Amino acid sequence: MSTASVAGVTVLGALAGWFAVPLASHVLGVPPGGPVAGSAGGPVVGSAGGAVVGVPRGGSARAVVRPRRVGVVVAGAVVFGGLAAGHGADPALPVLLLISAAGLALAVTDLIALRLPDPLVGAVAIGGGLGLGGTALVTGEAGRAATALTGAGLSLCAYLLLALLPGARLGFGDVKLATALGLPLGWLGWPTLRLGLLLPHVLAGVVVLALLAAGRIRRDSPLPFGPAILAGAWLAAVLA
Repeated sequence: MSTASVAGVTVLGALAGWFAVPLASHVLGVPPGGPVAGSAGGPVVGSAGGAVVGVPRGGSARAVVRPRRVGVVVAGAVVFGGLAAGHGADPALPVLLLISAAGLALAVTDLIALRLPDPLVGAVAIGGGLGLGGTALVTGEAGRAATALTGAGLSLCAYLLLALLPGARLGFGDVKLATALGLPLGWLGWPTLRLGLLLPHVLAGVVVLALLAAGRIRRDSPLPFGPAILAGAWLAAVLA
């Protein structure tokens, strides 16, 4: 892919980031800037462009992160630009970009409300499945389609096992998202799938340790894991 084409896709990613914020607010059923209720043990007060506050059971509100719309725009540009630069020759690039656009909105919803809404996760799963299946039919790469399905199955098994472990803090929204992302990770190959399964836990661990050291959270503070799953999948796609 030419430099101009990569730049064009990067601009498209910035637009996807801009629209991810109102899309997240719409799916959550709240106006931008309105309060929302969390589902991980306590309320979460936040806005599509303001603070995100996690409240543990019986605890007091502590600001964890402050996603801004400009940050989501930059993230969208980086995500789209990285995929275009690394996979510009892959006929499935439009499908990867579609998944990434839905992923931006999912990251926002999880940061705002500790929720991964089924409509957005479904968009990733259905869009990815149909898109990759159609690409495999057009290009005759049935083997990659089979690997994509295998990747989804392995992701489901791995995350379901983690979610069922005693004391696990993974939600089934995380399990569903990881399963959906297993499709594009499998399509891109086994090294990408392995990294995509490992990196979310590494990223989340680093962030948690940093927040604990800074006194921003407590051990029982509910934290979103969806952004780590999404970031890990993107890094795996770019690095592998």
